[in-house]
Amino acid sequence: MTEKELENIRFLPGDFELVGAAEESHTDKVYESIGFWREAFVRFRRNIGAVTGLVIILCIIAMAAIGPVMSAYTYNSQRISEQNFAPRIKALEKWGIFDGSETMQMSRGTKEVNRYKEKNLPDTYYWFGSDTLGRDIFTRTWTGTRISLYIALVAVIVDMLFGLSYGLISGYFGGKTDMIMQRFVEVVNGIPNLVIVTLLIIVMKPGLSTITFALMITGWIGMSRIARAQMLKLKEQEFVLASRTLGAPNLFIIFREILPNIFGQLLTNTMFSIPNAIFTEAFLAFIGLGVPAPMASLGSLISEAFKSFTTHPYMIIFPTVVLALLMLSFNLLADGLRDAIDPTLRDR
Repeated sequence: MTEKELENIRFLPGDFELVGAAEESHTDKVYESIGFWREAFVRFRRNIGAVTGLVIILCIIAMAAIGPVMSAYTYNSQRISEQNFAPRIKALEKWGIFDGSETMQMSRGTKEVNRYKEKNLPDTYYWFGSDTLGRDIFTRTWTGTRISLYIALVAVIVDMLFGLSYGLISGYFGGKTDMIMQRFVEVVNGIPNLVIVTLLIIVMKPGLSTITFALMITGWIGMSRIARAQMLKLKEQEFVLASRTLGAPNLFIIFREILPNIFGQLLTNTMFSIPNAIFTEAFLAFIGLGVPAPMASLGSLISEAFKSFTTHPYMIIFPTVVLALLMLSFNLLADGLRDAIDPTLRDR
C-alpha cells in the first residue's frame, strides 16, 4: 500500500473498542492455578500402574475382610477325610475348570484323580482346595492376608510416629544431640533383624506380638534417616529463620513449619517400607519364626505348602499369588505417589 493510499484511510468512531470497558475477568485455563495436592491427585490419576496397584490393594483388603466368612469353613477346622482336595468351584466345574480333578505323578506315569467323586461328595466345594489336614485353603489364605495387612499397618505407624519424630528432632537440634542419637541408630542398625527376632523369641513366645515388637525395634531406622536428611536441608531456610525470629517454639517449627514441606517424600518412603515389612513377616513365618499354628499367615501357608509342592502344587499357588500381588501393588502405589508428589519429576 502506497503512502498516498495510507493518507486517504479514515477511521470511524466505531472501528475500535476500548479493551476492558466491560468489567469482565478471564482466566487462561492453560495456566489456571491449582493447589499442590490437587495437582498431585491429577498426576497420580494419570499413572495407570499406580491406580492399578491401589485398586488391587483395595480388592485384597475387601477379600481379607469378607473372605473368611464367605466359606462355610473356619481357618482351623480340620477334616482328615477331606484332605488334599483339589480346587473345585461350582460355577466353573461344568466347563472343565476347577472341577476337583488333579494330575498325580505316579511311578509308572501320570494319573488323573478326583477325590470328590472317589468319596462321593457332590455338594462339597473347596475353592482353593484343602491342605494335608483337610483345612480350607481359601479361608486360611484370606485369614493370613489379614496378618500381612496388620504388619503393613504396624510399619506405617512405626514409621510415622517414631522414625519420623526421631529423625526430625535429631536433624533440627544437631550438635551433640544429633551425634548421640545417630550413634544409637548405628548400633541398632548393625544388629541383623533375624538375630533380634531370634533373641526375642527366646524371651517371648513366638507369635504376632514378637514380630510386631521386632518391627518396632528396627523398622523405623530408614524413615529416621530420610527425615533427618530433609531436616538438614530445610532448617536454615528463610521461612524457618523467620519463625525463630518471631519466637516460635522448636516443636512448632519442626511439626508445623518444616514437616508439611517434606510430608510428601516421607509418605512415599513409608509406602516403600510396607512391602519390606510384609516380606520380613513372610520370611520369618517361612522359616518357622512366625505366628504359631493353627493361626495362618501367607508365609506359614507357603512354608506348609512347600512340603507338598511336587504332589499338590495348587496348595502353594494361591498364597504365593496373593503375597506377590500385595507386595507388587504397594510398590506400584509408592512409585506413583513419588512421581505425583515430587516436584522434580513434574515434567516426566
